[in-house]
Amino acid sequence: MAKRPDWRSPHYVEALKDLDRAGFAWEFLRRNPAYREDYDRIDEDPEESESSPERMGGNWGLSFRLRPLARRVGHAGIVAA
Repeated sequence: MAKRPDWRSPHYVEALKDLDRAGFAWEFLRRNPAYREDYDRIDEDPEESESSPERMGGNWGLSFRLRPLARRVGHAGIVAA
């Protein structure tokens, strides 16, 4: 397994300073092992993905914005943190 970059390095600290709230939230979530397990579970199981926006939203405080067309036909929207 390849070694991951150290998120505590000065390079990453500088990059985090430029993020907006949504970007910072995403950086937090993508490093969280429990979130990654939830995401992987949904990604692997199509049955599970039917309720994924609601479940992930409830567990992780996410909101899912719907595109105008998606509201009419009932498709899921994009993730917003």
